[in-house]
Amino acid sequence: MRHFIFAAVLMVVFGSPALASEPRLLGTHGDWAAYGFTEGGNKVCYMASQPKTAVGNYTQRGDIFALITHRPAEKTRDVFSYITGYPYKPGSEVTIDIDGRKFKLFTQDDTAWTPDAASDSALARAIQAGSKMIVKGTSKRGTLTTDTFSLKGSGKAYAMVSKECGL
Repeated sequence: MRHFIFAAVLMVVFGSPALASEPRLLGTHGDWAAYGFTEGGNKVCYMASQPKTAVGNYTQRGDIFALITHRPAEKTRDVFSYITGYPYKPGSEVTIDIDGRKFKLFTQDDTAWTPDAASDSALARAIQAGSKMIVKGTSKRGTLTTDTFSLKGSGKAYAMVSKECGL
């Protein structure tokens, strides 16, 4: 079932299924799963996890995912994206705390990203080295949410997607 959910998020994040092959599970390490697929003839590799706890005063919320993606053909790596399961408040920021190290992300619709490649790389390193990630955001309706992730297995999942994409 978990593989199906990650495959579904793949189509949301990466686009049309006509342009991408079915994601292939490379392995699961702790609380993180590693995947690879081909899009337009090029390899794409990503790792994903869902929170251990999701807290907020909401009645309905979709699936929540943290992802790190490599696209070697586009010369991008470590691209962090956060799908929150609700539309964010326009112009709001998401904050991430990994064992006391803070990051700020910008939002659009139901997804948050770091502002640049250097921030992506710093966040990817922190995830691999950390033990817990806390993500806070605000919905379009003003609901504050706090999602807590285990980072167990993230280093091994990262090594697996990096190897798969030849990085």
